[in-house]
Amino acid sequence: MNAILALEDGTWYRGVAAGAPGEAAGEVVFNTSMTGYQEVLTDPSYAGQIVTMTAPLIGNYGVADGDAESQAPRVAGFVMREASPLASNWRADGTLRDYLVRHGIVAITDIDTRALTRVLRSAGVMRGVIATGPADPDELVATARAIPQMEGSDLVRGVTCDQPYAWRERAPADGDAAHDEFGVRPRRPASRRLRVAAYDFGVKWNILRRLDAYGCDVTVFPAATPAAELLAIDPDGIFLSNGPGDPAVLHYAIDNVRQLVQAERPLFGICLGHQILGLAVGGSTFKLKFGHRGANHPVKELESGAVEITSQNHGFAVDPDTLPGDVRVTHLNLYDGTVEGFRHTSKPIFSVQYHPEASPGPHDADYLFQQFLEAMEKR
Repeated sequence: MNAILALEDGTWYRGVAAGAPGEAAGEVVFNTSMTGYQEVLTDPSYAGQIVTMTAPLIGNYGVADGDAESQAPRVAGFVMREASPLASNWRADGTLRDYLVRHGIVAITDIDTRALTRVLRSAGVMRGVIATGPADPDELVATARAIPQMEGSDLVRGVTCDQPYAWRERAPADGDAAHDEFGVRPRRPASRRLRVAAYDFGVKWNILRRLDAYGCDVTVFPAATPAAELLAIDPDGIFLSNGPGDPAVLHYAIDNVRQLVQAERPLFGICLGHQILGLAVGGSTFKLKFGHRGANHPVKELESGAVEITSQNHGFAVDPDTLPGDVRVTHLNLYDGTVEGFRHTSKPIFSVQYHPEASPGPHDADYLFQQFLEAMEKR
């Protein structure tokens, strides 16, 4: 079946359908990871986005239940240069195409993703539409222009959990098995079981697995849960998860985190959690031209000068000039100099913009979980 991808600037591409039939709309972004497409598909941070993979061949190792980062794919749509019809991997449960069809994800292949990526790098990410079957490109362009902008969109409410839950009671066994076999071992486990209260803004399962591996009992709370309910379980630490959309419109989350900052508990944020924390301490955020998405982004840790290769997925960033004097920047992106981490100078509070749990990606930054562990053990 034919398919078309149309962008709001009038650019459009004709290709072949590679997933479910129908139409998908969202912000078109690109990811430079060479592997990990199933983790990308199931990362809740991609809600509302059509993801373009820059690697030329996608799907060659199929999909495996243990590699999912949430219960189902969260992307709005998927774009590939070439989609492998085969799943050549002893762990595979099926092919990528069958997986996309089963979960209703509209996808397109056989288009020039290199040209598309250059358009997005030059003009910035844009709203777009994928449609399968007979379609008028001009009508699709008009549809793309009518899609709500990412700025001002609260997408967290669509991906957060409905009720609090204990991660150990919900963790998929196949994912834990894959983590035990292929994951890295913690540098050391906690000296005692630690209680962590985690806000689910669109959390990736491997973050929860890493906290568990370090010796934490994690209770996950919906994004709008009052701060008092998290403090009621007397946590040793509080975690702020990744997630989709514009952090500046999440007033409920910012207000709750502002209260938690005053509670003097160790607090660790990743990705959207980092941005919300930045807003809670008095900073501001802004939208990047085309964001950082991939598993090969260099970040400099300023105190040691060490360079980490990191996994990233974000379209907004914290403005360092707006951070208060008692907050110092700890990490910088070596591509564009944007803030990748900060720490409070007198409170046990820190965050990073990138993903130390990887999935997919390198494990250079796994030490951040160790730092969170050590801060909790000092209580």
